[in-house]
Amino acid sequence: MYAGKSEELIRLARRALYAKKKVQVFKPAIDNRYDEEMVVTHMGVRHEAVPVKTVKELESKIEKGTQVVCVEEVQFFDRSIVDLAVRLADNGLEVILAGLDQDFRRKPFGPMAELLCAADEVVKLRAICMNCGRPASHTYRMVDGRPAHKDDPVVLIGATEVYEARCRSCFELRGEKKASPTR
Repeated sequence: MYAGKSEELIRLARRALYAKKKVQVFKPAIDNRYDEEMVVTHMGVRHEAVPVKTVKELESKIEKGTQVVCVEEVQFFDRSIVDLAVRLADNGLEVILAGLDQDFRRKPFGPMAELLCAADEVVKLRAICMNCGRPASHTYRMVDGRPAHKDDPVVLIGATEVYEARCRSCFELRGEKKASPTR
């Protein structure tokens, strides 16, 4: 979180629009943090999107002539998003997917591991640790001001009130044993 994934998705969608390509942007309906029908960055940059509940619904809403399909928060879809993305790309569409590769437990998030393997190109953005300022790759979840427990539910929609970007050194998870340093 807070690495600029949504900003990059919006930038790439707008770039394709400047090139006069037909672009469609989709988002999971479950992500209604800032707006029901817009991809919205944490800084307030917005782009119109079609909210969908399932991969099947997403596929049914791809219009004839669409050249670029963008999907925000792709980690919230089931693994059938992998098959759809591959099929679209094989049919000549440009497919741009943005999402978290890891959940708050630092485990692969939904279909992301498989999507990363199927992708022609992967850009991994890193945030800044909100604790120490170093580069951060982990999503730290807080519950009542404390680190989340490893057995908490994976999906909890939220923003700065629940999540922070953390580096490896500052990341904490209740119920997880810290590894001993090896030398």
